[in-house]
Amino acid sequence: MALPIGQQFRYWGIAAAVAMIALWFLGDVILPFIVGGAIAYGLDPLADRLERWGASRVVATSIISVFAILIFVLMAVLIVPMIVNEAVELFESAPELFARLRDFLSERFPELGDAESTLRQSLASIGKTIQERGGEFAKGVFSSALGVINAVVFIVVVPVVAFYMLLDWDNLIAKIDTLLPRDHAPRIRQIAKDIDTTLASFVRGQLTVCTILGVFYAVGLMLVGLQFGLVIGFIAGLISFIPYIGAVVGGVLAVGLALFQFWGEPWMIGAVAAVFAAGQFLEGNILTPKLVGESVGLHPVWLMFALSVFGSLFGFVGMLVAVPVAAALGVLARFGTEQYRKSLLYRGLDRDDVAEGPE
Repeated sequence: MALPIGQQFRYWGIAAAVAMIALWFLGDVILPFIVGGAIAYGLDPLADRLERWGASRVVATSIISVFAILIFVLMAVLIVPMIVNEAVELFESAPELFARLRDFLSERFPELGDAESTLRQSLASIGKTIQERGGEFAKGVFSSALGVINAVVFIVVVPVVAFYMLLDWDNLIAKIDTLLPRDHAPRIRQIAKDIDTTLASFVRGQLTVCTILGVFYAVGLMLVGLQFGLVIGFIAGLISFIPYIGAVVGGVLAVGLALFQFWGEPWMIGAVAAVFAAGQFLEGNILTPKLVGESVGLHPVWLMFALSVFGSLFGFVGMLVAVPVAAALGVLARFGTEQYRKSLLYRGLDRDDVAEGPE
């Protein structure tokens, strides 16, 4: 006899609560394992493709691991230091940029020339604050990230976890399948398949889109000659998983800096704006339709809400799991909505009406 629905909800609710509490208390400890598992999940399709081409799972995993380590080392040695330096320089130059903005506004609006003007004082205060706090923030973020990356435990654990999880991924999924409640196994498999489809289409595809856009923006701005073009392109690409936000934030920063750097050269300012216009065209018409698709994307508001909630509750680990959890909850919400539409609660019929059917 199957367990009543109420008891099943109680047991699974307790299990979910225990998982959340464990995530709360073990956030920093399990970070390498979450990162390693995420890497294995992302690389599993590539390993499966190599297997179809005739390689064993061990050989496929070894090839992927070697190339992944080489790419990671090259990025850490060549790209990250450049981004850090430009970010620090951008924060350090903030007071000068705000001073020039103040002078520009003073020329157009003479009433702002008053030293006691609220706007004048605000601009000066903002510039000093960004210089004092922004530089520390940039150095702290990157130094913390580099500190974690350079920590012996992180360096050792993440590749090892990723390697073994990638090696045993199919066996791991098969073992998890044997633990599913037999009464609900087919439905759980279908929900898990839908979640995997969402993650594969959105997360993997969107990461590829963000990477391509980041490189495009950075290279385009550097070719135009914009100062701090590399860090602005990196920021724009990093947040491009939220539609339009990456282009808007990056475009405002880039055009704002271009106004100071290329004042009197409108064609150069237009060139900076054209880089982001071309990036938006590339994203909307080529990259997103091809790599992400249109049917499984997560709503930007839901995505920002999940990032805010999980980031505030669980810190950096929460930020890492926010997108997968948001995707899973989105699938579960669609499933729940579908079940609700089939229920008596939605249809407004009693059981006798359902049994008799329409006359």
